[in-house]
Amino acid sequence: MKFCISKPLTTAILAFLLLQPARAVKADDAPIKNVLFIIADDLRASVLGCYGDKFCKTPNIDRLAKSGLLFRNAYCQGTWCAPSRQSLMHSRYEDSQGPNMGEHFIDNGWYSARVGKIYHMRVPGDIIAGTNGNDIASTWTERFNAPGKEAHTPGDYACLNLNIFTRSQYGRQSTKMPHRPFVSVICDSDGSDQPDYKAATKAIELLQKKRNDKFFLAVGLVRPHYPMVAPREYFDTYPHEQMELPPQIVGDTDDIPKSGRGGTTNVNNQIGKYPENQKRMWSAYYASVAFMDAQVGRILDTLDELGLRHSTAVVFTSDHGYHLGDHGLWQKANLHEQVIRVPLVVSVPGMSQGKDTTSIAELVDIYPTACELTGLSIPNNVQGKSLLPVLRSPQEQVRSEAFSLNRGGFSLRSSDWHYIEYPSGKSELYDMRSDPNEITNLVGESKQAERVRAMQLLLNEKLDMFGLEKSSK
Repeated sequence: MKFCISKPLTTAILAFLLLQPARAVKADDAPIKNVLFIIADDLRASVLGCYGDKFCKTPNIDRLAKSGLLFRNAYCQGTWCAPSRQSLMHSRYEDSQGPNMGEHFIDNGWYSARVGKIYHMRVPGDIIAGTNGNDIASTWTERFNAPGKEAHTPGDYACLNLNIFTRSQYGRQSTKMPHRPFVSVICDSDGSDQPDYKAATKAIELLQKKRNDKFFLAVGLVRPHYPMVAPREYFDTYPHEQMELPPQIVGDTDDIPKSGRGGTTNVNNQIGKYPENQKRMWSAYYASVAFMDAQVGRILDTLDELGLRHSTAVVFTSDHGYHLGDHGLWQKANLHEQVIRVPLVVSVPGMSQGKDTTSIAELVDIYPTACELTGLSIPNNVQGKSLLPVLRSPQEQVRSEAFSLNRGGFSLRSSDWHYIEYPSGKSELYDMRSDPNEITNLVGESKQAERVRAMQLLLNEKLDMFGLEKSSK
């Protein structure tokens, strides 16, 4: 006997199924009901032990990676704090339409809290003052700042690009120079007076208080953003004499368009005059990363002690990467690999534990992933893609390239190629298989002309898809 279903009825059934909320992912028969989101500031992926750094000690982020899935090819959409954080919290490439991630959780009955820097805050300005910066109140049921003295922390102060070393509080700079100074402080305390320690302490308090509730807890750690402040024990672990600087190649930036060289370089900043201080910059960066990692460890320990790991998805990432002398460039706000590539670890009980994936991911993907993990519907405004298929099977691919934006310029990063286009119309193309450090720009080589055209076409399709326009200069 054959049964026939009319086309209108079939359409109605499909429509009904599509409108049903996603099921909560289960591990050990317990639904994922909590999301712990931890974001560092200015953290390049390559300095973490789990990403291959043999020198920097990050045991806590490393153990998180052993309990979850490490994304080797995760990319930010904005190349400095404000646009990146707005983008990931709204899962939008360039605007803030629709409910943000915390707001969506609140609307569905979750407790949502912020500790520290999630949306943009001026570091050190808002951190010193304990103010909210660009925070969006609708995101949170409660929000808590974590103030600190930053560059004015008692201890050994160094302004590395001015070659100043002092213990005096007088004349310490953090933001007044034409280019942001390279400041570190070896603090005299045990670190409990520092913003990241305070943020971790508050996060621990909230975990204890809300252990029986459904929660979305976002913890923003400001290190290794300058000023790089950490207790002496962390600096002692990384003597600057042992630091190795990135290779400096004569003429390395000659094939990079002017708009792609970044605002802070060895040429226009006095850090270029002091190779020894460049090593001290690496030492301070490692020290502040290690101190930040210790705070991650305190939070994870509490999650374990409270028995919350079986019901909690943990996400760790950064808002963008950071140049530390690569190509003679420093800091951020350009579209090269060291800036757009970020760490991303997603730990979900029972899913891909201790594995890694080369599947490309974007920070806009965090929001829809959190929705599917907790059984929430994904709002229509969301532009990211859920990473749940990759969490279930690390070989899966949900996107073929990552898309990043910076001041009118655009980047497309596929598994093998990296294409960058600027408002001037100039561009860069790198073969990431043979040239992962992006030394040789292949734009202009006749044998790559077809590939450049293909990347231009793909970029235009992306812009049309997301309603973005190229600017011209």
